[in-house]
Amino acid sequence: MSILSGKKILIGVTAGIAAYKIASLVRLLIKAGTEVKVVMTPAAKDFVTPLTLSTLSKNPVYSSFFDEEDENAVWNNHVDLGLWADLMIIAPATANTLSKMATGNSDNLLLATYLSAKCPVYFAPAMDLDMYKHPSTHETFKKLQEFGNVMIPAESGELASGLVGQGRMAEPSTIVDFIEIDILGKLPLKGKKVLITAGPTYEAIDPVRFIGNHSSGKMGIELALAAARLGAHVNLVLGPSSLKVDHGLINRINVVSAEDMYQEVVAVYKDCDIAIASAAVADYRPKHIADQKIKKADTAFSIELERTKDILKWMGSEKKNQILVGFALETENEEENAKKKLKKKNLDLIVLNSLNDKGAGFKGHTNKVTLINHKLEIKAFALKTKAEVAQDIFNEINTLKNG
Repeated sequence: MSILSGKKILIGVTAGIAAYKIASLVRLLIKAGTEVKVVMTPAAKDFVTPLTLSTLSKNPVYSSFFDEEDENAVWNNHVDLGLWADLMIIAPATANTLSKMATGNSDNLLLATYLSAKCPVYFAPAMDLDMYKHPSTHETFKKLQEFGNVMIPAESGELASGLVGQGRMAEPSTIVDFIEIDILGKLPLKGKKVLITAGPTYEAIDPVRFIGNHSSGKMGIELALAAARLGAHVNLVLGPSSLKVDHGLINRINVVSAEDMYQEVVAVYKDCDIAIASAAVADYRPKHIADQKIKKADTAFSIELERTKDILKWMGSEKKNQILVGFALETENEEENAKKKLKKKNLDLIVLNSLNDKGAGFKGHTNKVTLINHKLEIKAFALKTKAEVAQDIFNEINTLKNG
């Protein structure tokens, strides 16, 4: 899966012959898992139709502040468009539009939206050779990059005028590749290896029955996705779960029992930079597993249990340079018990959940956590989605990493 997956991308199309390529760019971005909206300059409609781009993007295409032919038309809010986007791509970016961007000349919806955008802005120049080489054009490039915009270099080849040289807009696939590489290069966990354990474990009683718990693995999956979005390569050791996780930087390792999970953790732990043990691992398992289904009887039935391996304790004892994070799900003396676990397991950070908090715990889409670091500094958070909680956890990890 692309690093762009899930992002909201706004494409600004200007009046250049290369505008015909934007249909392919929209399709590639949709295929990468993004949501796309398009804003055009009025003259750009002479090169590619709004109908084509709206059909491909499955969103309306905007080219003016309002529809002059409809007296009841609603104003197209450039501020909302600019704030909606996670990133903006201006392609093709003509010399005319680029110079207006550099001087703040806001005479159409696209330029007003650009000036309102708070997200990263990429621009892909497209113009003839002499225009591309002109000193004023290079001054514009320099100024826009000083503003923080990212230039996608034009390619060399045959141009619309018949000249051969630099000025052709980068191909749509090149634009997508360029942006993916640029984003990855700026991510704080680029090149880092993250290990996450998640979900329940099932400890067999017989071929039919098991001891388990209510964990769905949702919190761990959100942690894995958050790590991948930050550029990390993730090993997600996941107990039995019906939830799906699809990301190119996540290696899902399916396990069933605590012993299975332990073996997989041992195999990858030494090479990881960050380890987060969010799994709800069974503390006990049946000492003897029946080969056949145990038949119901009229008498009482008991199962002798034995301790499973303490995966988190092993990770703490083997810790070298890793940042190690554990979870504590408590029902009483929450903070005190979490601090004891933090010290006993040699953790850098512990995430405290309380089953007494409404909306926290297993199965749901929300969680309420308190983070306690190795200095016993405490940060309590309000109820949030598990995706937001995952981001809070990685924000704290990043603080520890840089501290």
